[in-house]
Amino acid sequence: MNENSFDTDNPVLRAALARGLVSRRSAMMGAAGLGAAAFLAACGSAGKNPSSGGAGTGGATVPPLASAAPDLSDTEKLVNWSNWTEYIDVTEDGKSRPSLDAFTKQTGITVNYTEDYLDNDEFYAKVRPLLQGGKDTGRDVWCSTDWMVARLIRQGFVQKLDRGNIPNVANLNDSLTNVEFDPGRLYSLPWQSGFAGIGYNLKATGGKKIESMEQLLTDPALKGKVTLLTEMRDTVGLVMIEQGKDISKFTEDDFVTAIATIQQAKDAGQILRFTGNEYTEGLAKGEIAACVAWTGDVVQLQFDDPNIQYALPQKGFTLWSDNFVIPALAKHKKNAEKLIDYYYDPVVMAQVAAWVNYISPVKGTSEELVKIDSDLGKNPLIVPTADVLARAQVFRGLTAVEETNYNKLFSALTTA
Repeated sequence: MNENSFDTDNPVLRAALARGLVSRRSAMMGAAGLGAAAFLAACGSAGKNPSSGGAGTGGATVPPLASAAPDLSDTEKLVNWSNWTEYIDVTEDGKSRPSLDAFTKQTGITVNYTEDYLDNDEFYAKVRPLLQGGKDTGRDVWCSTDWMVARLIRQGFVQKLDRGNIPNVANLNDSLTNVEFDPGRLYSLPWQSGFAGIGYNLKATGGKKIESMEQLLTDPALKGKVTLLTEMRDTVGLVMIEQGKDISKFTEDDFVTAIATIQQAKDAGQILRFTGNEYTEGLAKGEIAACVAWTGDVVQLQFDDPNIQYALPQKGFTLWSDNFVIPALAKHKKNAEKLIDYYYDPVVMAQVAAWVNYISPVKGTSEELVKIDSDLGKNPLIVPTADVLARAQVFRGLTAVEETNYNKLFSALTTA
């Protein structure tokens, strides 16, 4: 398909559009990120992602220069960081975050840490009007998923990183230094990575294991107690993989067929709702019997309840990364870069990994993690084995037009 056109003559696509699978809101534009082969190499050493990259638009053109504000870092010892929920180490009473406290003690920089990133598009909708209007978002750094980083770079909404303030960037896994959406890592650095698979509560499933997307979408015992993610690439990607497709090279027909499968499950009452990572509470309570879930979330829940289980489907599963970016007009850019540098110390990153249970992009983390907890250091969801990585896939890069049309189809499911 031509990069600048969309095959509206495709009969499968036309049928989907005719059924009303078009969002009432404007679809966003973006590109997917890291390829599987690159991440497989990275995971072999410290435990991270596989994939083979699909052709995308992420690094094809020079992005517009993001606006910079006067940097107040030297006079205001402050940094404002927005992140996903349950994505950093905390004390047992939940009242403090040890690694952040240590950063403040070490540097004198106070971190305003806000867990207000529940979904990429939701967060983008909050900051986009400010960025487009040339206004400060009130944030100095946040963590976006690969494809969202591609969008932010392309639109000139994030600033280049000053590596002089991030000497620990040398600890970045070699295979993550030159990704499709950000060649040379000029604008972003990975925070954590993970898999999307299936989480389930044995109490709510009657003791039944849920290990495939087919079970999730069709088992009558789960009717009305299933949630899927609002992240298109994870939800649709898992369905396409279940249908035998390689998501690094899928076609329009493959995508639309997966959408139709999800629509059928929704129409049958199988699906309770679509969520960001707020699904964890419902899964723990048993309101949600089974769901598309991210690895680290479920590993955390398992500490409190062994009935919470996780399955990586035998046919395959998706792989992603969340990445530090510094937005245009951030007031404390150098402080944000010092924060990133701090977390690229493998001793510090291991402390985070021991709590969040995702996959670290920092060399040496796995060795430090074993010192903290030998069991965690052997967990294949945190330090993946070659066998696990061999089944992981990364959603291919999309052209801007594909992104718009695919989002229209998917958002009709999530918003209707």
